[in-house]
This record gives sequence, structure tokens and C-alpha cells, in this order.
Amino acid sequence: MVYHIPALLDESIKGLNIRPEGIYVDVTFGGGGHSGEILKRLTTGKLIAFDQDQDAERNTPDDERFLFLNQNFRFLKNNLRYNGIFSIDGLIADLGVSFHQFDEPERGFTFRHNTPLDMRMNINSPVTAATLLQNMDEESLVDLFYRFGELVNARKIAGQIVSFRKHNSVESASDLIEAIGRLAPHKLEHKFYAKVFQALRIAVNSEIDSLREMLLQALPLLKPGGRLVVITYHSLEDRIVKNFMRTGNFEGIAIKDFFGNPLTPFRVLNRKIITPGAEEVSRNSRARSARLRIAEKI
Repeated sequence: MVYHIPALLDESIKGLNIRPEGIYVDVTFGGGGHSGEILKRLTTGKLIAFDQDQDAERNTPDDERFLFLNQNFRFLKNNLRYNGIFSIDGLIADLGVSFHQFDEPERGFTFRHNTPLDMRMNINSPVTAATLLQNMDEESLVDLFYRFGELVNARKIAGQIVSFRKHNSVESASDLIEAIGRLAPHKLEHKFYAKVFQALRIAVNSEIDSLREMLLQALPLLKPGGRLVVITYHSLEDRIVKNFMRTGNFEGIAIKDFFGNPLTPFRVLNRKIITPGAEEVSRNSRARSARLRIAEKI
């Protein structure tokens, strides 16, 4: 079974503008696709890879230029400093869920299998999707589905779950589908459940907070001319990355100097977002929602 096929591989590696002697960070190692291509272009340089999923370690190369850290990328700065690294030439983040995580039913990332609602990227984390569904109050569930799933009927979804769990457990994919199934739009059931599961996965793994923390730490670590390359898969992530690259903040508020010149830490290298071509999508249908943004630190 293929662990993962990286989306926009050539475009993202080109965007890093790799220097053979440079220091690079892959904060989402996964199957090692991006890391492998970076290593091909290094001579005396170094690559540090992060992945909080212990399963990813099986894909690590035996290479003295490579260091794997089984850590959440929200701890980027401290882990690099611990290993004597205080500045980097580039960082790449592929924020999608790996094929391995989706395709292993027991990981609970998909509604296609009737498995426990887990969704933890770090299996040592105490909080699963089932934990949230069983214990969050109704208003918190409304907020979760509205913010992380962008579901307009978040209140109805939360209400159905709270009503269902009065007499039933919500521990498996089939439990959740039974609880909210009548709210799934006809012929759009797949899209509806995908958004519900996305919202739960983001909450379980604190993905939005982790992304913001990683980006804030990456900024001072990057050398002038260093590249930030990020692949996103949904609008919540993409909005955060876009705003940060354009303005240096997550609100997208342009700060200007006394003369009205924008004070931004980056030069955005692709004003038009990069997406997979038809050929790539035909080879890898899961790449269809990938969005690539590239910026250079000023």
C-alpha cells in the first residue's frame, strides 16, 4: 500500500529554490516524498523533518544530512534550537492528511468504514473525535462545525448529536451518520460528511492553532531570501496562509509605514494560486483540492 503521494511535488520543490548547502525543514514528512526530492538537491546542506504521526518514521532515509523529529510542527522553534539550528533557508508544509491515515480504517479519518471515531494524528493524544462528540456541550459543537466545517446548518447538526447521545453512544462512523444522516442533502451526502469529518479532525488535532503557531515561528527562523512553501487543502488553511504571506498577520490587515508603503515580511511569488493540472489529478484524484502558495522572506 502506498503511504502517500505528494501533491504538486515538482512545483513545490521548485518553489523552495534549494541551495545545495542550505538548511531546510519539511514540517509534514509523511511518506517522505518532498524530503526525498530536497535531499537530492543538497550537498553539504541539512534537512530536518517533522511528523507527529509515529508511523511516518518508517519512511525515514538513512542519510547523515537528514534528521527526523517525531513532533508536532507547532513546536518548530524549540526543536530546531535544541538541535543547534537557529536559522533556515526554506520550509515546506503539505497540510493534507496522508493516504496512510485515510486508508487505515482503524485511524478513523473517513466515513467510508464503520470504525471508531479516532482521527488522532498523534496516537498518544488523549482526545479522539468520539471524546469530543460524547462530551462537548451543544454550543461548543455548533461552534466546531461552523468554524471548522463551514457548515451553515451547524446548529441542527449539533442538536441532532446531542439528542442522539441521550440514548446512544457516538463512538463510530455509523453512530455519527445515524445521528445526523437526515440532514445530509440528497446527492450531496459525500460532501456533507466530508465537511463534518473535516471539522472533527481539525478540532481533534488543533490544526488551525498549530498552523498559526508554526507560521509565526517560521518567520524569524527564515533567512532573508528564504522560502516559505505551503500546500493547503481547504479554505480555512488557505486563508490563513494567504493572509500571513501577504501581510505578516492572520487577519490580512496591511500595515504601512509613515509614507504609506506596506510593511510586509514576505514577497509573494505566486499572486495566482498554483493548483494541480488535469494530468496530475487523473493520476492522483486526492490532489484535486491542493493549493500551493510560495513566499520569500524580505
